[in-house]
Amino acid sequence: MDIHAPFAGIVRFAVEDGQTVATGDRLAVVEATKLESPVNAPGPGVVHRGAVEDFTHVDGGDRLLELGEA
Repeated sequence: MDIHAPFAGIVRFAVEDGQTVATGDRLAVVEATKLESPVNAPGPGVVHRGAVEDFTHVDGGDRLLELGEA
């Protein structure tokens, strides 16, 4: 399952590649002009990063990472 940015801003990841997460775990935060939006896991899985790096500017809808089956 692809995880996308909710809006344009700077992304900071809270997980590492290959990390197993549970439903609701924080994956990343997107920050824009003093507004922060957490990006939480919609379900359990294994994180596959590689779409973008930490502290990269993203646009709304950009793919941040993939959440694979655990």
